[in-house]
Amino acid sequence: MQKYIVTGYSGFVSGNFLRYLDENKIKSEILGIDINYPLNDFRNLENIKIRFEKTDLKDKDRLCKLIYDYQPEYILHLASYSSVSGSWKSPNTSFLNNVNIFLNLIESVRMIGIKCRILSVGSSEEYGSVEIKDLPLKENHSLNPSSPFGVARVTQELLAKLYADVYGLDIVMTRSFNHIGPGQNENYALSSFAKQIVEIKKNTENEFITAGDINIVRDFIDVRDVVSAYHKLFMKGKKGEVYNVCSGYGVSLQNVIQIMCEITGVEISVKEDKKLKRPKDNPVIIGSNDKIRDLNWKNEFTLERSLSDVIQYYMIRYN
Repeated sequence: MQKYIVTGYSGFVSGNFLRYLDENKIKSEILGIDINYPLNDFRNLENIKIRFEKTDLKDKDRLCKLIYDYQPEYILHLASYSSVSGSWKSPNTSFLNNVNIFLNLIESVRMIGIKCRILSVGSSEEYGSVEIKDLPLKENHSLNPSSPFGVARVTQELLAKLYADVYGLDIVMTRSFNHIGPGQNENYALSSFAKQIVEIKKNTENEFITAGDINIVRDFIDVRDVVSAYHKLFMKGKKGEVYNVCSGYGVSLQNVIQIMCEITGVEISVKEDKKLKRPKDNPVIIGSNDKIRDLNWKNEFTLERSLSDVIQYYMIRYN
């Protein structure tokens, strides 16, 4: 029986991680922690026992007690303020809900003295703007974040390395690239595109979707591949090491929209919304997943399969 604490329990990735454990018959106990109540009820999963605690991770005393009482073997730290554009509007919020909550978590583990593996989830935004010649990005590439969110994630990673080196905490770090999958919040670009295209298919009065800069290139990875990578890192990742979690392929947002249109059989135009453009953005981000592949992991979902599943999710919602 594997015993986990999952922070950010009410979010998109957490639900997929629980389903991964259940579908692979990995007997587990989960203590879910989140500032918001979960919208989904996972208590009917056959291989998992779940308990939920509504807790703000900025409350260190409360967090410390939960960890001490529960004595986890693994902590999946998903809780974050993950909006890059939002971090420009409120940098303080980004730091409080990335750096500070992570520091509370690892300080609690250090003070209690329990032995558990922590997965510190970071972001491809840590790399910032890069030269085309440096692609695909490997973990030893220099970090040059170009948003407050990216800076916060680099800071979190530096804290993780420090606590692993100085205090011996068993921390493995990721730089996770752009997720995609059914059920993702429509505030994210690809989910927003899918929702708008399905709305056009259902109501032909509209002929365009709104978007920011559709020329940027990103490395999109299906969330179901992400969670399988996280479990692999819990089992086989090396303490104090950083791993890219990515597909290894890049695609422009323009091409993504084109693929979605082919899937749905609709023709649309794109209207640029300047409000969706960031003050500074990275033109191209593509990662190398060679390092995590050495742990006998590989991504199973093609981009086309992921986009089809996202489209189908919205088709069902609008029936």
